[in-house]
Amino acid sequence: MEPLLRQWGACIVSGLYRRPVLFHHICKKPLLCPRFCRFASTNLSANATINLQGDNPPSSIQLRDYQEESIQAVLGHIDKGYNRLGLSLATGSGKTIVFTQLIGRIPPRNGTADQCLIIAHRKELVEQAAHHCRLAYPDKTVEIEMGPTKASGAADITIASIRSLASNNRIEKFDPDRFKLVLVDEAHHIVASQYREVLDYFGLNEASKNAPALVGVSATFFRFDGLRLGSAIDYIVYHKDYIDMIGDKWLSDAVFTTVKTNVDLSRVAKDSSGDFMTKALSEAVNIATVNNLTVRSWLTNAGDRKSTLVFCVDTEHVRELTHTFRTHGIDARYITATTTRQIRNKELEGFKNREFPVLLNCGLFTEGTDIPNIDCVVLARPTRSKGLLIQMIGRGLRLHEGKKNCHIIDMVSTLNTGVMSTPTLFGLDPEEALAKESVREIRERKENGDPSLLETSSNGAKPLTDDNVDVTFTTYDSIFDLLRDEKTDRHIRSLSHNAWVRVDSDRYILGEKSGWITIDKSEDVQDGPFVVKYVQKIKNDISGRTILTRPRVIARAPDLEQAAHGADTFAASHMSSNAIRISEAWRQAAATPKQLTLMNRMNIRDRIIRPKDVTRGQAADMLMKLRFGTKARFQVEQKKRKKQEKIREQFKKHMSQGEIKVGPLGSQE
Repeated sequence: MEPLLRQWGACIVSGLYRRPVLFHHICKKPLLCPRFCRFASTNLSANATINLQGDNPPSSIQLRDYQEESIQAVLGHIDKGYNRLGLSLATGSGKTIVFTQLIGRIPPRNGTADQCLIIAHRKELVEQAAHHCRLAYPDKTVEIEMGPTKASGAADITIASIRSLASNNRIEKFDPDRFKLVLVDEAHHIVASQYREVLDYFGLNEASKNAPALVGVSATFFRFDGLRLGSAIDYIVYHKDYIDMIGDKWLSDAVFTTVKTNVDLSRVAKDSSGDFMTKALSEAVNIATVNNLTVRSWLTNAGDRKSTLVFCVDTEHVRELTHTFRTHGIDARYITATTTRQIRNKELEGFKNREFPVLLNCGLFTEGTDIPNIDCVVLARPTRSKGLLIQMIGRGLRLHEGKKNCHIIDMVSTLNTGVMSTPTLFGLDPEEALAKESVREIRERKENGDPSLLETSSNGAKPLTDDNVDVTFTTYDSIFDLLRDEKTDRHIRSLSHNAWVRVDSDRYILGEKSGWITIDKSEDVQDGPFVVKYVQKIKNDISGRTILTRPRVIARAPDLEQAAHGADTFAASHMSSNAIRISEAWRQAAATPKQLTLMNRMNIRDRIIRPKDVTRGQAADMLMKLRFGTKARFQVEQKKRKKQEKIREQFKKHMSQGEIKVGPLGSQE
């Protein structure tokens, strides 16, 4: 007791009793005498923590190699004079453990300033950080500033919610001169106005040697709304993303499946950040057909999973999709922001104990949620934000006993509005489909030059249908390349010995001087969806001009194969076999001058077509396609192509914003 009294005496002589925060900092003990220090009963709430154990070394903890590397990176940059630093660590990497350990590693500023402040934006993150700090530093005072719980301002470690810290002058109890470190969790929020006010209070709105160190930690160190993180963080000192951590076995492996819903989001309004407005997005995706597809996709791909977390748009979407799950006999529960604390805790505990398989939410579990048993994540909420997409996926990547991997099911809408999807995270074309593919398989596909990548050559034809027949017109640089590509005719010619050409998705032509036969797919399926028609050329006896008969239906068939056989039977008796058979020798000869003149007159290539460029048979097929509208369709598709290329540029921009590299942050924005 006597040493403590001597400390009191020194404080009284120096006048520090008038500044109880400084008194408490020097004494490192609870204040026992209100006569000398009156703040004990006024500034400390009933919930504030006072530690009576004295100074002991922080509890030891075995750090992972990358955690130690990240800490050393921070310490090294502080030694070099940097004081506004960022740590980019994937969800599930133990960010809280890293910044908790930083507290004991960073020396006091100016020899005396040894307090630390941790700032978070959600209640769960505040409580989580406080829990870790108390475990790591049983000798230090740890207090919370949040809601009705008020800290003294004198604790060794204070964990504060940003909303409480920035309201009603509550920040004024903290003396910036006594702090060595300010830590910000989920630091991609750090440029918001409340954070900037707090940083300004601690002298951190710009780099300064007279301010505490600022360390921001985030899994998504980029923002979709364009606000510059470089205005608050000067240097990213360490980066480890979730793909690296999966490869190093620090996170659970993941398999990805995409399910295309064909929901058109082109007219859904955007909010100030550039993402979809919640209400408008909900109206677009919260419909019976999409909800049914979501549940059926889960049953088909992940019905055996024990703990599925579903991300929805809003409360109404949560309720409707939960109802759809239950209609299919699945015990699904939901939690929203309006769920009472008691029910929320009960449902969360039940989900963690695997008492039911599916938990739905909207916006609650994108950050700071630790439910390691999650083995499936359903993304029923489209987003244009790469950060949000990564946060949602990250909920399922924590390691857990008996968990082999996490299945990510992405309900992909139409992608003409810059929607982020799991394929885009790996640099794949946004239209690319994934079917239970692992991170390793996707990366190998990209490294091996898969033609579906964003960097794909413009000349590669891409199959769209299950039978690998249909190809897009948008993958050709010129109409000549399209017309000469015989892949479009390959399927019909595998069914027939004649030189059929495909001129549209479900339209085929066989022609010669006497007329032509068409095969079209009709919406009328009563007599067979495939219709075969014949148009004959007839010479008028009076005028001498050639006239065309009306198209005459000569057959109907249930499938393309039977339609082709019926058409070939008719052609055998109405057309010259020498003109229509694929095997005729004339088709391999050089194109005739007349054919070349006709094609060059149509400007289908940026340079002259010469005899060596195309055979007589190819020229005949190309002229047939041109006659039946392929050029016009190509021009329409070219416009679509330009639009798609613009969208892809947007994707590339989004992805480049998320490419975190160690170095000055300003150069990465």
